[in-house]
Amino acid sequence: MGDIRLGVIGLGNRSDLADLAHRPGSGSVVAFACDRDRRLLACAEERFGTQVRTSVDHHDLLDAGLDGVVVLTPDHTHEQIGLDFLAAGVAVFLDKPMAITTEGCDRLLAAARKHSTPLYVGHNMRHMPVIAAMRELIVNGAIGEVKAIWCRHFVGHGGDFYFKDWHADRRLTTGLLLQKGAHDIDVIHWLAGGYTRRVNAMGGLTVYGDITSRGDRDGQRMTDWLSTDNWPPLSHTGLHSVVDVEDLSMMQMQLDNGVFASYQQCHYTPDYWRNYTVIGTEGRLENFGDSEGAEIRVWNRRHDGRVEADLVVPVHTPTGTHGGADPLLVAEFLRFVRDGGATVTSPVAAREAVAAGYAATMSLRDGGRAMDVEGTDPEVAAYFGDGLK
Repeated sequence: MGDIRLGVIGLGNRSDLADLAHRPGSGSVVAFACDRDRRLLACAEERFGTQVRTSVDHHDLLDAGLDGVVVLTPDHTHEQIGLDFLAAGVAVFLDKPMAITTEGCDRLLAAARKHSTPLYVGHNMRHMPVIAAMRELIVNGAIGEVKAIWCRHFVGHGGDFYFKDWHADRRLTTGLLLQKGAHDIDVIHWLAGGYTRRVNAMGGLTVYGDITSRGDRDGQRMTDWLSTDNWPPLSHTGLHSVVDVEDLSMMQMQLDNGVFASYQQCHYTPDYWRNYTVIGTEGRLENFGDSEGAEIRVWNRRHDGRVEADLVVPVHTPTGTHGGADPLLVAEFLRFVRDGGATVTSPVAAREAVAAGYAATMSLRDGGRAMDVEGTDPEVAAYFGDGLK
């Protein structure tokens, strides 16, 4: 069987996924590369070989005989690019979030169903070893029935990652509670076995809005300015010309199965990691770290005060970006394109994460008013699977 022919749209920071997918002679090849920045296109042959075709317009890829496309462009472009390829019958990988509104997600799901085109969303955290290990413990009954989940997200590089380019403009992201939080909201849903149906949130632009130094970084990538020397947060310079997304947010969720959850996100902490606490009817578990050296601790006996866990599960992290998750993510997509079948990631789950994050952002900007979250159309959810298995 020959190599799957892929197109990659967007050669920026996440295009390392395309490098993972380019395995000529071993199952897949990047045959077409697309980016509006001609300087990035000029490097395509070096990355993908002399046979690669290039274009600044994704429409040129629609009839190029591709088996699939990997869409790694800024968030606000995902929807229209995805719709174009779904209508053309080309399997689509959309980096998360799949769209920046709930309605955009629903349009993508409807198009994939209408045209019977495979749709895959890059929620790589479902492949992270620490997340997979927590889920396995929960499924095996280590803490009984889940009743509450708390997630604290310390985004230590937030100033570099999200406030010096398009991420800082809510027109292109809705907000970081959706853009960045979609990962963790999806994990909360997966660990809880349910989807958010009511939210409220508070937060604001509490630090980076005070920085007046703004710059034009057209043609640059985040790696060009990322530095641990950019500390403390107020010492940052050259922020994006538009900065109107929140750098601190706190979200409360009520899920359809009765689980309650909370998610807190801060973009100016000195450290960068996630901490999940999951509480059930027979104990609780918590991760300490989310990369190599991480461990999960479980308490399921009564204790007075803070004591050593009753069970400690070390988590090995294989090589590869995002704690070894990205190679697994790409491998699953390639298998999905070639053979179909079930996947760990889910377009319905991706839509539900956006829906919760979008509603929470609207709540945050409306004084914390509680918002209902409408679920996926039942017929659509039945077509794709509910995404919680």
